[in-house]
Amino acid sequence: MAFVKVLKTAAYFKRFQVARRRRREGKTDYYARRKMVRQDKNKFNNRKYRFIVRFTNKRCICQCAYATLRGDVVVAAAASNELSAFGITVGHKNHAAAYATGLLLARRVLKKFDLDEKFKGKEELDGEEYHVEDEENEQRPFKCILDVGLRRTCVGHRMWGALKGAVDGGLHIPHSTKNFPGFKAAEEKGQEGEYDAEAHKDRIFGNHVKEYMEMLQEEDPTKYEAHFSKFIAEG
Repeated sequence: MAFVKVLKTAAYFKRFQVARRRRREGKTDYYARRKMVRQDKNKFNNRKYRFIVRFTNKRCICQCAYATLRGDVVVAAAASNELSAFGITVGHKNHAAAYATGLLLARRVLKKFDLDEKFKGKEELDGEEYHVEDEENEQRPFKCILDVGLRRTCVGHRMWGALKGAVDGGLHIPHSTKNFPGFKAAEEKGQEGEYDAEAHKDRIFGNHVKEYMEMLQEEDPTKYEAHFSKFIAEG
């Protein structure tokens, strides 16, 4: 019996549906977006806020937005290049910059809704797990849902730095420490994993960048000068 090549029939092409433009361009994950945007009908079109984190080749961008029929409405935004006004002039896309950008956005959002005095956030930066909803307060905290787009949510990614900054800033974003730097998964089934807050604190303060710079300066000065030219120029 001879093998017959299976061709797509006319019926297949008649029923073919082209994917949405932003899905074809690889910009929007509509499967995830539908879940984040969908609102219960008994909530009468209440706004469902999202904490959006995006990374470019030069900076980290954080936004707080909600969806409407006309499109997304951005409540507040912060980008890591704005950190130059606060003394961070270089390294605008590392873990430390992501944390600072998330913290900046959190304070801007709370100030816009006159909640900055009620929710001060975390005063001491120690990397420990913090949930603003656990504190006793007359008013419920401002809630957002994390939106990372098409990024892989791998352990230790910079997006978790932005999330940690926003949470320490006073926003209520449902999360756990399982993807934070310093988390060690359980070796046996049924046991709980361990979270090393000091390891996360080192990341937030950029100690990993400092150690790499010192190592590169000793082993390969030429590469060090090329990679960290802006750091050297700033002194």
